[in-house]
Amino acid sequence: MPDPRVASVLEAFADAARALGATAVWVGGSWATGDHVAGVSDLDLVVLVPSVDVGAVDDLHRHLDAGPARGLDLGCAWVEEGTLGDPDRRHVTWSHGRPCERRLSSLTRLELAAHGLVLAGRSPADVLPAPTPGDARRAVRADLDGYWRWALRRPWYWLAPDFADLSLLTMARARRGLTEDLLVTKAAALAHVDAGPRLRRQLAARRAGERCRSPRSRTAWAAWRDAVRTVG
Repeated sequence: MPDPRVASVLEAFADAARALGATAVWVGGSWATGDHVAGVSDLDLVVLVPSVDVGAVDDLHRHLDAGPARGLDLGCAWVEEGTLGDPDRRHVTWSHGRPCERRLSSLTRLELAAHGLVLAGRSPADVLPAPTPGDARRAVRADLDGYWRWALRRPWYWLAPDFADLSLLTMARARRGLTEDLLVTKAAALAHVDAGPRLRRQLAARRAGERCRSPRSRTAWAAWRDAVRTVG
């Protein structure tokens, strides 16, 4: 059952985004696929606006993070409508409690087109190309060759338990995407995580919201090695 607190925050966010001129507000990721776990999953949103008021966006997110959205890890890309078709354009993005600029990746675009939910305005299907055969494979490959190849040069990242878990799940999803041209959820990817049975059980427990620790250095090594093999 959807978390009523998250639903309330998303409704309030959509109202605030409309007040800033948004013509569309979409939510993707685990909330869109029904894979969201309270206290574990983050929230991935995209807003289309004619132009971005950086100060107003910053104020909105700081207010939400300090109040109703505290602990929900709400992130959002604010995309100017005229730039949506440019895959290399960097957009004002709120991520993990701070502003930055990021591209709207081909994987994010594909996920939104496939199952993005509309909180306000137009549907992703109205402005994003419909998925075609091979799109998932290409999007996954681009994600691996982009962020994850960059991250591999920073192996200490994997010492953070949350990052190690993210890596194990992402690589499991990526292998399905590369071999089967599929976009799979994190829940569906759990059975395909390349780790020992004990670590897989512990990862599944954490994904279910249970408090369960794994040996930090051993988990980091297993996850980093898995990423090296998958990225290639």
